[in-house]
Amino acid sequence: MRPTVLALLLTLALPSVALCKVPEAHGGAVSAAVKKALDDPARQADKADDARRKVAQVMAFAEVKPGQKVLELVPGSGYWTRVFSAIVGPQGHVYTVWPKEMEKYSAESYAEWQKLVATPHYANVSLLPQAAAALSVPEPVDVVFTAQNYHDYHDSFMGPVDMGKFDRQVYDALKPGGLFVVIDHAAPAGSGLADTDTLHRIDPAVVKQEVEAAGFVFDGESGALRNPADAHDRKVFDKSIRGHTDQFIYRFRKPAK
Repeated sequence: MRPTVLALLLTLALPSVALCKVPEAHGGAVSAAVKKALDDPARQADKADDARRKVAQVMAFAEVKPGQKVLELVPGSGYWTRVFSAIVGPQGHVYTVWPKEMEKYSAESYAEWQKLVATPHYANVSLLPQAAAALSVPEPVDVVFTAQNYHDYHDSFMGPVDMGKFDRQVYDALKPGGLFVVIDHAAPAGSGLADTDTLHRIDPAVVKQEVEAAGFVFDGESGALRNPADAHDRKVFDKSIRGHTDQFIYRFRKPAK
């Protein structure tokens, strides 16, 4: 009888636990700060994309916490920025880098971004327009984050950028023990940089090799955005795959000493 009673009690307790925990990519629980950020009323327009983007899992994997400083490279529509802003709170800050080389390709988004950083609700967000090859930040940060844009830095319209120097600039921007989180569209294994400008994809092995060469230690991978149904042979903007590409999420750590 005792095992039966115990099982019944556990069954009754599970619904209340599920209400207060959001599952993370590795089986743990997303922090209260992340859950509060996802419920921010200012994010109402973004919430429809939360499940597809696996935002809770990504934020848990990136280990973002209240009071931290975050540097986001090429923020695009600001989806991730709005989450970062809510998580780090008034004691933290989010620096967003817009490479000047990209402004002419995203003039509308850039104009909207200038409005966002002028909004009181996002007083902890700053805009840093700068050359792609000259990354800098006013103070050391805890996390550097880029989603679907690492591959762009290899292309001619961005310079192209010397990625050895660039990744070292990222390294120098971080506090000891800080994290560099890279999300990008996966290209076929062994393809190297062949698809960065055509399909807007990159071989994950290249990213790992380049970032580690700058002194980072590979600290883990999340499979939250993996899609084995993606054949890696179509442009990421193709309607048949857009929004559902196979994406890798790598986390690199700057050694604490």
